[in-house]
Parts: sequence; C-alpha cells; structure tokens
Amino acid sequence: MKHQYKPLILLCLMFLTVGSMFCMNDILLPALITHFKLNYTQATLIQFTFYSTYVLFPLPIAWMIHKYGYRVSLMVALFTCSLGCMLFMPAKFLESYPIVLLAIFIISTGITVINVAANPFITLLGDPEGAHIRMNFVQVFSRIGYAATPLIATALIYNLAGEIRFHFPYLLLAALIMIIGALIFFSKMPAMKADVEDKFSVSGIFKASIRYPHLVFGIVAMFFYVGAEACTAGFFIPYLKTVLGFTETQAARYLTLYYIFAAVMGLTAVLILRYVKAFRLVGFFGLAMITCYLICILTNTGINEYILASLGLFLSIMFPTIFSLAIEDIGAFAGRGSALLNFAIVGGSVFPPLQGIIADNYGVNVSYLVPCFCFVVITIYAFFFTKHPLMKRNFSFVSGSPTP
Repeated sequence: MKHQYKPLILLCLMFLTVGSMFCMNDILLPALITHFKLNYTQATLIQFTFYSTYVLFPLPIAWMIHKYGYRVSLMVALFTCSLGCMLFMPAKFLESYPIVLLAIFIISTGITVINVAANPFITLLGDPEGAHIRMNFVQVFSRIGYAATPLIATALIYNLAGEIRFHFPYLLLAALIMIIGALIFFSKMPAMKADVEDKFSVSGIFKASIRYPHLVFGIVAMFFYVGAEACTAGFFIPYLKTVLGFTETQAARYLTLYYIFAAVMGLTAVLILRYVKAFRLVGFFGLAMITCYLICILTNTGINEYILASLGLFLSIMFPTIFSLAIEDIGAFAGRGSALLNFAIVGGSVFPPLQGIIADNYGVNVSYLVPCFCFVVITIYAFFFTKHPLMKRNFSFVSGSPTP
C-alpha cells in the first residue's frame, strides 16, 4: 500500500489539536456548572452549540473545498479555531456564559471545516485499499489529543486557591494551532482542487447521494454515533462524581484513562483492519459498548469506573471507520459525501440535551440509556447496512440501481 506521508504527518499534528478541542468540552462542562451555577440541561448548551455548526456549514464548506482545494480550506479552519480559542479571554474577564458559547461556536466552525476537508483528503492520500488504515492512523493522534487533555486542562483550569480559570487551556491551544497553520502554509501539501468543468450544485449533491445507499445509511449511523460519543464523554465526570462519589481530580484521571484506551485501540485497529473487515469490527465493538453501558446503568460492580473507561477501547474506531465505510468506492464524490456525513455530526447537539433532561430527573446513571440506544442503531447498521453487509439486502434507493 502506498501513502503520501508528508501531508499525512501535518494532518496528524492537526488532529492532535482537534482531539484536544473536542475533549475540552468534557472538561469545560463540569467546570462551568460550578463556575456559572448551571444545571445539567443548561450546561449541555455547550454540546448543543458545538455541534449545531454541522447543520449550518457543511455545504458552504464543500463549496469552499470545491473552489479553493483542501490546503486553503484547512488553513482557514485553523485560523477560525485559533480565533475561537482566543475569545475565551474576554469570556473569562467579562464572566459571560454567552461569550463562552460564542467562542465554542467559532471553534466548532473551524473543526467542521477540518472534518469536511481533512477526512476525505486522508482517503485520497494513497491507494484506495489503504483508506481505512490511513483514517484510523490519523485519528489515533486525535485520541492522543483527547488523552493528554484531561489532566493538563484540569491542572490549568483549577488553581490551588480553587479559582476556575477556564480560559487558560484555550490560550495554549490557540498558540499551538497557529504554529500548525504556519507549517501547512509553508508546506507543499497538495491542494487537490476540483476540475474546472466539475460544477458545484447543492441539489446535485443530494440527488447524487441516493446512488450510494451505503453512504445514506452511513449518514444515519454517524448521526447516532456522534450523539453517543458526546453523551458518553460529556457525562463521564458527572457520572463518577454523582454516582460513585469521586472528586474532580479523581474523575479526570479516569477520563484520561478512557482516552488512553481510545488512543491505544485506535493504533491497534490499524493492524486489526488488515485482517478483520471494517464493518465487522464496528458491529462487534458496538455490541461491547452496549454491554458496558448496561452494566454502568443497572449495577455498581465496584469497578464501574474502569468499565466506563473501557468504553474508550470500543468507541475509538467508530468515527474513522464509519466515515470510511460510508464513502467507500464513491470516487470523486468523496468530498461532497463528506459534507453530507458532517451534517450527521449534528447528532452531538441532539442527544446530550436529552441526556441532560434525563440526568436532572432520574439520575446520571439512567441517562446513559441515551448513548446505549444510539449504539443499538449503530450495531444494526454495521451488520446489515454497509456496502458489504453480513446478509445481502434486496433494497435500493433508485429503480434499477444495483443492490449494495
């Protein structure tokens, strides 16, 4: 298998910061509950704001990629993320929760550009048969960013006097993002712009997508997956604090373990995918997720903190593998298929508020029924609705089109 290693290295560095920015939502949620005296439902506005950008921007971003190529789009993304991070400074000094939400919205806009542009770009940087492996390898660095963030961010946010300085980690991230942006600017990363005769059409994107049923089903699976991931990580620390009685620092250690598990399994998956079909791996890991959720909801085994952390093992491969399964064999439509897939990331704004309502009324442990249900849907998708399911389906969206 051939891979273009130089641009992949730059994308790995970029996804390191993306993982950290995603993880910051999980650290920020309990910190802002304390700082602004929020309930769980109010606090989940963080997740709602973060993921709502995926409703607004995927198609405009797809147009930008079509017009200017991947390299320019990624530099725009990094500038936008750094701007959002720096906005946490006035949010802190003005003690403004609305400005925090605005900053999160801007950061998420930049990350949306990265997700729409970088993920299909990764699949194009080498032989098609290596796409699943490249996706999982680059996403390992996202998981490393996740794993490194909880302890570092917690130490930066909470000082010895008990003051909550929620802006500190974001200023550090802003500096790191600008360095990576400069590296991409001075690099020879290929732009891969669309052909001149290839016309961009919003209606054409939706019409063309129905030729690929596995893409449409992948969009549904991604919607439930991102919702499940946001719920799992967003309520991780509240579960350990309210259900198991852990302190903030103790809970952060287990969140770190959760992300370490995710990083290790993400790297291991690069090898596993050489021998195990991608759809089977998603399906069996989905069954493992459901089992772990039910244990944490229904019982207190004495090791629930480790069972909760073990969710990182099985969740680790989901985003890159579902993504690559959805755009498998769709050729030049990959960039626009990516835009449609990124609409599905709005699931991260839909499910956490539902979980917050359940947590406020019935307890955090019961609220984990929400991501558990999401993984029931994902497991069904993996086994029956990918391009190469366990059982063939006599189903197609377009009359006369081949059954996938």
